[in-house]
Amino acid sequence: MLQLSGSPHPDPDPQHAGYPEPPLGAGYLSVEYDPRPTAAREARVEVRRQLERWGLAERDAAGAGDGAGGDLVDVTELLVSELVTNALLHSRSRFRLTLSAAHGVLRCEVTDSGRRIPRVVEAGTSESGRGMFLVDALALRWGCHQDGPGKTVWFELGTCGLDGCGRRQP
Repeated sequence: MLQLSGSPHPDPDPQHAGYPEPPLGAGYLSVEYDPRPTAAREARVEVRRQLERWGLAERDAAGAGDGAGGDLVDVTELLVSELVTNALLHSRSRFRLTLSAAHGVLRCEVTDSGRRIPRVVEAGTSESGRGMFLVDALALRWGCHQDGPGKTVWFELGTCGLDGCGRRQP
């Protein structure tokens, strides 16, 4: 890990435009990593630690879940690990993991210097290439946008376990 920053409110950025003002208890964390083999493990540890700090692990243990019937912390760790692994394999550069939680939505982003846009491939017999298939299957929604010379890949999970929880209104 290179840099850790955090505040109770997300940066004023267009991607957070759907969140006019986070409620009390909302959170934001951004961590930068070097491109080394331990980065995926470090990111998983940081994700678990942060979700526990925000009280999302306790809600999950009480049955709140991610809206998809899975364990929020475990699903978040898995999907973050997939995005981090893609960043390590395809950009081989420093990357930033950003977590934000507000309005029943946990948003996870990985920003790297790569230009390759991820795509979903069928989960056949290949030993690689299934990461985005998992993201597509488990996240409420996900996407990718270009950031100057690089890109940000993100996904969102609901944090309250109710039907429609975490889904933004159009």
